[in-house]
Amino acid sequence: MPRQIPYIIVNEICERFSFYGMRNVLTPFLISTLLMFMPLADRAGEAKHVFHTFVIGVYFFPLLGGWLADRYFGKYNTVFWLSLVYCAGHACLAYFEANINGFYFGLFLVALGSGGIKPLVSSFVGDQFDRSNKGKAKLVYDMFYWSINFGSFGASLLIPILLRDYGPALAFGVPGVLMFIATMVFWLGKKKYVHVAPAQADPDSFTKVARTALLAAKPGQARPGLSVARLGMAGAIVCLCMTPKWGFVIAACSALVLLLACGGVGTAMQIERARGAHPDHAVEGVRAVLRILIVFALVTPFFSLFDQKASTWVVQATAMDKPSWFLPAQMQALNPLLVMLLIPFNNLLLYPLVARMGFNVTPLRRMTAGIGFSALSWVVIGAIQMKMDGGEHMSIVWQILPYMLLTMGEVLVSATGLEFAYSQAPASMKGTIMSLWFLSTTVGNLWVLIVNAGVKNDAVNAYIQTTGFSVTAFQMFFFAAFAALAMLAFGWYAKRYRMVDNYRGVPAAAALATA
Repeated sequence: MPRQIPYIIVNEICERFSFYGMRNVLTPFLISTLLMFMPLADRAGEAKHVFHTFVIGVYFFPLLGGWLADRYFGKYNTVFWLSLVYCAGHACLAYFEANINGFYFGLFLVALGSGGIKPLVSSFVGDQFDRSNKGKAKLVYDMFYWSINFGSFGASLLIPILLRDYGPALAFGVPGVLMFIATMVFWLGKKKYVHVAPAQADPDSFTKVARTALLAAKPGQARPGLSVARLGMAGAIVCLCMTPKWGFVIAACSALVLLLACGGVGTAMQIERARGAHPDHAVEGVRAVLRILIVFALVTPFFSLFDQKASTWVVQATAMDKPSWFLPAQMQALNPLLVMLLIPFNNLLLYPLVARMGFNVTPLRRMTAGIGFSALSWVVIGAIQMKMDGGEHMSIVWQILPYMLLTMGEVLVSATGLEFAYSQAPASMKGTIMSLWFLSTTVGNLWVLIVNAGVKNDAVNAYIQTTGFSVTAFQMFFFAAFAALAMLAFGWYAKRYRMVDNYRGVPAAAALATA
């Protein structure tokens, strides 16, 4: 085992404890402390808006971190310096517990630091292996994944208690200390790591091939793809102009979605025009990425449901019956615990059993089922909310079932999605795909902000009142239906998707030996 691996594993345990510790108490802290100046009826909605805006930032900044590491500073330097930004963010959260501007600036720094290092640490693990010891890489990645859930589990149990008994300064300060320890442990291993230099500028990168395809002109032929891309640019400008009404985050993220969607469609329409200017493998690589983007787009509703377990579900748990010593935010500890149980259960029992029944459990089928499980979890959580709205006292134990269903969805979607994306992306495009995968979480949280903004509309509220549901229950069933429709669309596309295998090829000697 490479001697530098323990430094990375300990770093990851501390960093994940740090992140999930502050994330899991963010919503209850906002409602009970920072947003006290607002009317009680508005606090939960504003807390959800702040939480999902924060998550959008966390999953947007991987684009920046990956770009800085690949082009300029390398993985180690980028992770180290952004980790210091991360620590500064935690310090702001602890110090500005009663100052809304200072606290929000701290959230920005945490999102920048956490998101910036997110795509780099796991790939930095891979850099520590070569062909002589690559067989141990799987063991290390298993340890790495368990360290993520171990840190999350511990933080979900402990930090809510610190918030209740000692206040926000300590509840946000302890995760900051853990992040500082993570950074120092990572620094201590500096001389032991394998450092891969930043890549040189690629003349056949995704963006350069797409630009060639869009701008290439052929005599006597129009450029419909370029027109579609320009339509997306015009739509993005309109979205940005709506900033005063929608808010910056919704406007900017909507503009980004339009640019990506229309730019991708336009590039696909004219991709053949890039041949000749770029090698065939680069052109086919862009085509593969565009096909994968459709999968990512269809999976964004899952993330809009999944991330609300730390906002909408915590708000519901606050109003449920529970022991005096148990805090609503601690229910989130169920998620990492169930992940650690479900992964071996699926791999050792469920998948082999289904295979023996003659059903081929492909990655896309697993992801389709995962989106379905998430939809079902929200049907259950909505039914619980209806009982509560009717005046019935509900024990927090009832949330165990939706947590189980949602976590099964996470295991089937999140873990499988990374495997799918890696296998489908050409070698030169794997970094691009990783960043776009994280961006799908940003888009998922954008849907939450849009829905939350929609229910504040008088006409929408009037319609909800005619349904007989409360606003909260209506939103829950809306998201369940949203995911159900996404599952149907995902399953339809999955049947038409042609799988490829872009894992590294077998060395020639091994190929001859097995021929």
